[in-house]
Amino acid sequence: MRELLLYTTLGCHLCEQAEELLAPVVDFLNRGGETRIVICPVEIADSPDLVERYGVRIPVIRLQSGESELGWPFDQAQVFEFLSGQLD
Repeated sequence: MRELLLYTTLGCHLCEQAEELLAPVVDFLNRGGETRIVICPVEIADSPDLVERYGVRIPVIRLQSGESELGWPFDQAQVFEFLSGQLD
């Protein structure tokens, strides 16, 4: 199982939009591959380091095992391309 980290914070409407946008892409990838992906929201307010790193950039996604990130704004095609490249 691969964790797709979604850096977010409470009350962030862009983060809510990102989560809604991510769900169908992840569902599609989970149907077609051997690797299962789960979306794991990460509350940045719980860590001063995360607030410093992502405070003005959220939402941001990253596979837990990877270093590449995709920051907002992004669309479903960009998420699909990003994840497909990370799963190879």
